[in-house]
Amino acid sequence: MPVHTTRAAFAGLAGLTILGLCLWGQQGKGPVAPDTTAIPQLTDITASTKIHFNHLASPDKKYIVESMSGGVALIDYDRDGWPDIYFTNAPDVDMQLAGRKARSALFHNNHDGTFSDVTEKAGIGYPCWANGAAAGDYNNDGRPDLLVTCFGGVVLYRNNGDGTFTDVTKEAGLGADTLWATGATFGDYDGDGWQDLFVSHYAAFDLHDLPAFGSMVTCEYHTIKVQCGPAGLKGSPDNLYRNNGDGTFSDVSQKAGVAGPANLLGLTAVWSDFNNDGRPDLFVANDGANNYLYRNDGNGRFTEMGFQAGVALEENGKALANMGVALGDYLHTGRFSIAISHFSEQYLQLFRNDGGLSFTDVSNISGVAQPTIHHVGWGDAFFDVDNDGWLDLILVNGHVYPQVDQAKIGISYREPSQLFLNRRDGGFRDVSGLAGAALRVPRVGRGLAVGDLFNDGTLEVVIENLEGEPVILRPQVAARNHWISFELAGASGNKLALNARIKITAGDVTQTDEVRSGGSYLSQNDLRLHFGLGSRRQADRVEIRWPSGQSEVLTSLPADRFYCVKEGDGAVPCSAVRPAAASHR
Repeated sequence: MPVHTTRAAFAGLAGLTILGLCLWGQQGKGPVAPDTTAIPQLTDITASTKIHFNHLASPDKKYIVESMSGGVALIDYDRDGWPDIYFTNAPDVDMQLAGRKARSALFHNNHDGTFSDVTEKAGIGYPCWANGAAAGDYNNDGRPDLLVTCFGGVVLYRNNGDGTFTDVTKEAGLGADTLWATGATFGDYDGDGWQDLFVSHYAAFDLHDLPAFGSMVTCEYHTIKVQCGPAGLKGSPDNLYRNNGDGTFSDVSQKAGVAGPANLLGLTAVWSDFNNDGRPDLFVANDGANNYLYRNDGNGRFTEMGFQAGVALEENGKALANMGVALGDYLHTGRFSIAISHFSEQYLQLFRNDGGLSFTDVSNISGVAQPTIHHVGWGDAFFDVDNDGWLDLILVNGHVYPQVDQAKIGISYREPSQLFLNRRDGGFRDVSGLAGAALRVPRVGRGLAVGDLFNDGTLEVVIENLEGEPVILRPQVAARNHWISFELAGASGNKLALNARIKITAGDVTQTDEVRSGGSYLSQNDLRLHFGLGSRRQADRVEIRWPSGQSEVLTSLPADRFYCVKEGDGAVPCSAVRPAAASHR
């Protein structure tokens, strides 16, 4: 927010081979030399998926609370190995005051390129005024549960394993939260095998004391009257909930030192081990203020290191409208850098991880700053769009004020998305205008999540828009590069293996990634870890560092396959890492 395909395309899916190790893929085909001059084309396949969903929206967006929703989660809720999709929804102020609700929706993956709406059976259609969603396994049964952040707290849905969910918010000890919750992320910060939960909060906003549209200087944009905020609005504290291991959580925010005493406007949050010490640290993007980077000290406490680490502000010392957060090892250093989306007349910010919990703002020299100045960015992700072994970067845009079109300043309410290809030299090439007409369609974008929806080695991009239907973009590339993907499972604790790390070596390229809950803009990517391999036919060495501290090494794994790996047992049949698939018909 501001500071001031057709079915034919999936016909081959039926012929995918399921091996003893739960492997799918293309086999017996030699590598195709990559065409280095070709630009991947992102095509809109939404219609062929049979997904129909509309995010509700007031036409004028008179209040800031009407502009912030739109998170999307890829969550394999029935554990059949195919990602399903959950979209959050929110009413406008008038609807809310009249007692009318907005329907969020869960779509089941039918394994044939289509999805079915299973919201009613699942029981997760009306959680709240829903903002974002994150996946976790709070009761450690191996099934992903769903946490929805709300204007008015959070809702925790327990996955019952039969295609349904149960609201366990109160019994889990999360019912006391009545604030405007935005980002959420699960992670085992204390290493006890149980996933803890962090929730960031946004403005202290009262529906019964609404700031009048355009009534103050903070309610204007280029002299045009607009909604008020976030400038001039008070922020809220954040919450860390420790998992007690018995189905409940305890609020340890103050004790752990992550409550955010300055009451900033928190948006996206994510756990990640930024300094490679085996403990998940915590990053929180704060709108219009300094970001937080909490170093995990290993004793149940954290030290806020944002300024020291160089990620609190932009390179000239200014606070930006920090919104969406993407993490990735785009340089092959084994360290996760941070990309943050921002408001118009700012830019997409890229913090290079230099090691030792030190970052450098390389937004300008990397080539991502200038092309993003005129856009309002939200969901973002590092992902390998062409499977060449190098992480690219995608950004979804959309302004906040419908009134901005009246300003005639070269900034529009509906904006195209953007794609940056990794140049392999520390920089990115903006190919937004060359990557297909679907990418260039102006939209009011918000959430974004990435995952291999059709289990064929291609990563799709799922976008939720604040207005209208979502969009699913599928890359089409000239060359067929190789890939490899992993689904990880902890042996006893942390069965979803959140923050487990994989280091993969294939020929002359080494890549690193980590299983994460939350991120992007209030969204959830596929929990499986996908690596492009280019022309390389196998992963020579795969090193896994589990959240328990144990390490494991696999060698000579053929490419173009999915591997299920259980802690201590190596590659196993997927039935060994997943509870029985639920009946959803």
